[in-house]
Amino acid sequence: MAKFTLRTDNSYFFPLPHTKNTPFIKTSLQLQRFHFHLSPSKPRLRIVANTQHDVKDTHSTVSMAKLPVEPRHEAPLSGSDKLSEVVGNWPPWKNLPQRYKLIGTTSLAFVICNMDKVNLSIAIIPMSHQFGWNSSTAGLVQSSFFWGYALSQLPGGWLAKVFGGSKVLQVGVLVWSVATAFVPLLAGYMPGLLLSRILVGIGEGVSPSAATDLIARTIPTEERSRAVAFVFGGLSVGSVMGLLLAPPLIQNFGWDSVFYLFGLLGIAWFLGFQVVEGDATQLTSESLLSAKATTTQSWKTSLKELNVSAQDIPWKAFFRSRAVWSMIYAHFCGSWGHYTCLSWLPTYFSEELDLNLTEAAWVSILPPLASILVTSIASQLADNLISRGIETTKVRKICQSIAFLSPAICMTLSSLDLGLPHWEVVGLLTGGIALSSFALSGLYCTHQDMSPEYASILLGITNTVGAIPGILGVALTGYLLDSTHSWSVSLFAPSIFFYLTGTVIWLVFASSKPQSFSEQN
Repeated sequence: MAKFTLRTDNSYFFPLPHTKNTPFIKTSLQLQRFHFHLSPSKPRLRIVANTQHDVKDTHSTVSMAKLPVEPRHEAPLSGSDKLSEVVGNWPPWKNLPQRYKLIGTTSLAFVICNMDKVNLSIAIIPMSHQFGWNSSTAGLVQSSFFWGYALSQLPGGWLAKVFGGSKVLQVGVLVWSVATAFVPLLAGYMPGLLLSRILVGIGEGVSPSAATDLIARTIPTEERSRAVAFVFGGLSVGSVMGLLLAPPLIQNFGWDSVFYLFGLLGIAWFLGFQVVEGDATQLTSESLLSAKATTTQSWKTSLKELNVSAQDIPWKAFFRSRAVWSMIYAHFCGSWGHYTCLSWLPTYFSEELDLNLTEAAWVSILPPLASILVTSIASQLADNLISRGIETTKVRKICQSIAFLSPAICMTLSSLDLGLPHWEVVGLLTGGIALSSFALSGLYCTHQDMSPEYASILLGITNTVGAIPGILGVALTGYLLDSTHSWSVSLFAPSIFFYLTGTVIWLVFASSKPQSFSEQN
């Protein structure tokens, strides 16, 4: 009697002995050893196998002397089988790795985030006419968003570290969406209107830290620029969609319709995320990419850690670092130009360039639309440079310098009395603001580069200071506009100053070198 041993890691199809046209039996086990015992009188097959669960099936055939293997014939799928196969693979993102699902849903949340942020910049024009607001009052209403935004940055970073960015983001979206839907109901009562916008700011204020926590834990350094660009690029997409949808909605259904519709979109995202998150829990450990370390912690464990987590944060080490201070000041400078333009450019295009509401909104779309293109280019460039061995700090400095100097130059040209036609002014502002998106591959990646563990806390610190221009800058622009009636003085001059000084500080002190803040503390 001969004995053969075959090692394999695949599944095989074997015909039943002494029968013809017998259906094949497919093993559902992963076979690691086969022992074939053949004798002239009574051929028999004995299989010794070790079983492993959750193993992918591999369709193969085995050909061996004196052991013929018949070809496998499969019947065509019936209509019901095809339908079952399609339903089994639906939705299309079902089998995507968990980190892609997290990044995708977070980016979508940021789209809705900026839709709820820019809707007031369009609606403020008819609202001011209806309620008799001057520029100072309109600036106060728009700046109230940033009161809540500033207050929620550090708590948002802390909660993201303790509970995980996913949970914090869900709560944030729900809060800002409900508050957005309540704006029309409270518009005639100034304290209530301000409170609703503060709640919108609080809800949106925790989202950057939540996103930073997810990216820092799941995305490697050489892919980080693209992940940050994709997530935070959702803000530009949201600005475009908000500016596209707001004017026709206002003209056909009234200014209150944008708040109702955009608020419902956020609530729908919240409900949809529950389904996505529920499906994600059934993924295998391989597709989750060590989800235990990269996604949310259990609420029971998190509540226990909540009492001691604040004491474990190395606050002193943060504020002894010159690199952290450079991030703080750079964030302040970039936010001054970004928030003042986001809030006042539609009014600038309407009053200074004499465009109607729809035209002003369409022109206002150009900067964020161009930012989407610039963001994709900048992220690819930054990641390619890093993968080629260029020092990460040098790459971040280059990107952030472009983000600051480009809008400073374009605003300077726009504010000078050069007799430029309106389309050239629009082109300059569009190009300058679009190139400021290089910051997503500069400043906004530095938090993760410096400390993945405390990235959400660091962003909470810098974003808190970065929200101050939204409070002071937006309101100050309205006040200066009433006082000087000059857009160059009220809107452009302060932004140019901060862009230039921010560039100097960033080039001198910024660093992406990993920091051991816990040891320094």
